[in-house]
Amino acid sequence: MDEVIADFNSKHLRLFNRDYNENITIEDLRETRLRLLRPHLTSEIINYLNDPTFFRDLDVMEDSQEVIQELSKHYEIFITTAAMEHPSSFNAKYEWLKEHFGFLNEMNFVFCGNKSIIHADYLIDDNARHFEGFGGQGILFTAPHNLVETRYVRVNNWKEVKNYFIM
Repeated sequence: MDEVIADFNSKHLRLFNRDYNENITIEDLRETRLRLLRPHLTSEIINYLNDPTFFRDLDVMEDSQEVIQELSKHYEIFITTAAMEHPSSFNAKYEWLKEHFGFLNEMNFVFCGNKSIIHADYLIDDNARHFEGFGGQGILFTAPHNLVETRYVRVNNWKEVKNYFIM
């Protein structure tokens, strides 16, 4: 969900920059993460994610709604999120999904920890670690932190996802 259909980084940076009088940009996150740029503030950076409302108002990734709606005509779509990493996010993520992807069956929203439990043909994710133990094809959705990853099929945006699945 995060950094694939929900724009996590923009809000995280906006809050961090406001609170710490910084000016870190998405470009600054190339091949890294915010907590690695400011290791002395790791706890504070992670605490944003423990706010039960943090995930509720994330922006939707461009074209994701339209492409997923079109793909749902041809495929059974499940939205998976590693919500166990931040259990306080459940309600906000669920409400966000209902608002922005309400055309999908809510029974296909999967809140988990280790995504290897997902038995599907494809998993589109920004984090390559979720492909470990996954039995299907991992498709890496480009995000600043994964730019050097080369082991998986890569898509840079939702138009490329559409082209991959609908020839």
